[in-house]
Amino acid sequence: MMFWYDHGVGGWGWFAMSASMILFWALIITAAILLFRSLGRTSEHTHSPARPSPEQLLAERFARGEIDEDEYQRRLTALRASPPSTKQG
Repeated sequence: MMFWYDHGVGGWGWFAMSASMILFWALIITAAILLFRSLGRTSEHTHSPARPSPEQLLAERFARGEIDEDEYQRRLTALRASPPSTKQG
């Protein structure tokens, strides 16, 4: 610090050099973190979470009281009787 001051850098120069050094290291650390995260990401982390099955949705509606037991049983029987849909939405 004395070396900078002795050679005409002064108070504002010292502040600018300190601030630029902090910014420099912040950028280096941020770049390292972003690189680490992108390299550590696997394919299972990039996919959206699995959607619940139709039976799970029906069970949730029954649990919330949106449908009664008869309706639940009727729809569950209909779901299990029909072939699974291959349509991707």
